[in-house]
Amino acid sequence: MNIENLNLAVITASVRQGRFGPVVTDWFATQARQHGQFTVDLIDLAEVALPLSLPNASPKAEGDAYPRPAEMADLTGRLAAADAFVVVTPEYNHSFPASIKSLIDWHYTQWQAKPVGFVSYGGISGGLRAVEQLRLVFAEMHAVTTQASVSFANYWEQFDATGQPSRPDLANEAAKLLLDQLWWWGGALHRARRDTPYAEISA
Repeated sequence: MNIENLNLAVITASVRQGRFGPVVTDWFATQARQHGQFTVDLIDLAEVALPLSLPNASPKAEGDAYPRPAEMADLTGRLAAADAFVVVTPEYNHSFPASIKSLIDWHYTQWQAKPVGFVSYGGISGGLRAVEQLRLVFAEMHAVTTQASVSFANYWEQFDATGQPSRPDLANEAAKLLLDQLWWWGGALHRARRDTPYAEISA
């Protein structure tokens, strides 16, 4: 593949006080950097402005001209620059946090023809119900979700005091599979967007 490292945006979805998300994100970001094929950009939704009230316009119709607050310009640019995404998400009431839905809804073309992977954590389901619902949402954004994912059931038992998985071999193997799929899809779709801009065929 004649592409240097792909730009991977790793998004921490939870904004809840006392959240565990940054621990999971830090571990996965280390795995992504060690993989050697990605430049990692960490996006923490607790640190960005995401108004819940959307303007009276459709991002599908307006595309990149969609009216966003000026303070969102940096975030939008980082999403646009990404070749692939990983969403680190908990499960709230059998679904995903409102914060990640708000991020998705404020954007459209930035997701198109790019792969999205998931690292989830929760109780007995490991956050997988949130992931399955997010797959439906990202499909509407014309994104491709990877088959591989990483999940931590009863996450409070899965990490030690240093923030590392208590069963690192299993966790690291799952992360590598996810990253390998993101690298394949990210590279293939990067070339496709370069040769045929997706906006020309997505209407």
